[in-house]
Amino acid sequence: MATIKPFAAIRYNTLATHDLSDLIAPPYDVLDEKSRDALLKKSQFNIVAIDLPHVPPKTPGPDSAYARSAELLKQWLESELLIHEKRPAIYPYEQTYTLGERTFHRRGFFALVKLTPFGIDVIPHEQTYAGAIEDRLKLMQATSAQLSPVFGLFFDPKHEVVPLLFKNVMKPIAHATIDNVRNELWSITDADIERQIIDMMSDKNIYIADGHHRYTTALHYQNLEEQKHGGKLPPNHPANYALFVLVPADDPGVSILPTHRLIAGLDRFDLESFFKAIEPHFKITRTKLQPDHLDELAQMLRHEGANAFGVYDGKSKTVAVIKLKDKSLLASLEPSRSEDWHSLDVAIVQRYLIEEVLTKFSSSGNLTRGYTADDHQVQPMVDSGQFQLALLLQPTPVRALGALGKTGEVMPPKSTYFFPKLATGVIIAPLN
Repeated sequence: MATIKPFAAIRYNTLATHDLSDLIAPPYDVLDEKSRDALLKKSQFNIVAIDLPHVPPKTPGPDSAYARSAELLKQWLESELLIHEKRPAIYPYEQTYTLGERTFHRRGFFALVKLTPFGIDVIPHEQTYAGAIEDRLKLMQATSAQLSPVFGLFFDPKHEVVPLLFKNVMKPIAHATIDNVRNELWSITDADIERQIIDMMSDKNIYIADGHHRYTTALHYQNLEEQKHGGKLPPNHPANYALFVLVPADDPGVSILPTHRLIAGLDRFDLESFFKAIEPHFKITRTKLQPDHLDELAQMLRHEGANAFGVYDGKSKTVAVIKLKDKSLLASLEPSRSEDWHSLDVAIVQRYLIEEVLTKFSSSGNLTRGYTADDHQVQPMVDSGQFQLALLLQPTPVRALGALGKTGEVMPPKSTYFFPKLATGVIIAPLN
């Protein structure tokens, strides 16, 4: 079960201003060069100057880029733009955002989590890729810091952990608003509360929502440090821990958006043949929706229940709903997988609709795939000619993380889009 501990963080010096809006950033993996430059236009001291030295971060960059990040971190600490806290703390953290017409508050806390191999105390749900890990590892080695937290969920049926942390918090020590999301940070240094939180978390697993590559990078870094020191590190060595934001899985502010699939490379595709191919397994309903109203499909899909998908064909401008009627479909294709995996919408789309059906409409068998969590982006991405077909999904339920964690299975890529993303730059965990 999870072992957590407080730590003495590095953070922006808030003596001058508690507002960090121009200094923090979204996670590195949702940024490109244009968005990075826009953040640096707001302030040359935005955290992306350190956290995103190379674009795109899916592949490693030159050593000089990471050395520059290390030098900036050193300069910012020396000038006291950044400060290193003198005593360990647990840091309550709240994000306030609007989705549709509702306002949500997602509450959790920054802490260090003891590293264990995937599947023991920390449970993954997605695969990782070597290039992104190499980039993050080079940055971690150069800066001796964990700059961006892993987003972890835990199940707290008694609703004890976060209420205790937030029971007596007063004015936040820092706040920021980016992308219409308000971020607020507090600091808890009460030793009794820390002990209670550590005890409460000691019987819980942590399920990674976002940050699989960051966690894997921390494991690689730990291994390298062990090699450097000729064996196991002392128990409290910083390399034995990963920086996390931990949030109860049933927190009302935990929102998962669906990640819709967009497909190109279908040189032999026509919609009627596609429908004919899937008809034995799916109920097909053509809608009267116009392409510019695809956001209304979400309500239709919810009405249909699980395993219902939207289809938008750019050529015919047809909008349809398809609903799985053969519940044993994936069991025949993936007999070694669990029933929970077979029932995942993302698994049905990936394993059957894309791999078994749509690849046959491509002469080469190589499809170009795109992803978006924004309903309003689907139609322009298809109608522009960038993609030919869109498959619209419903959100993956949070409970699926727990179910698959028990069987040790992972979901297909891009299965979850937790909203909002955690901010980078609110808290940094030093490794030296």
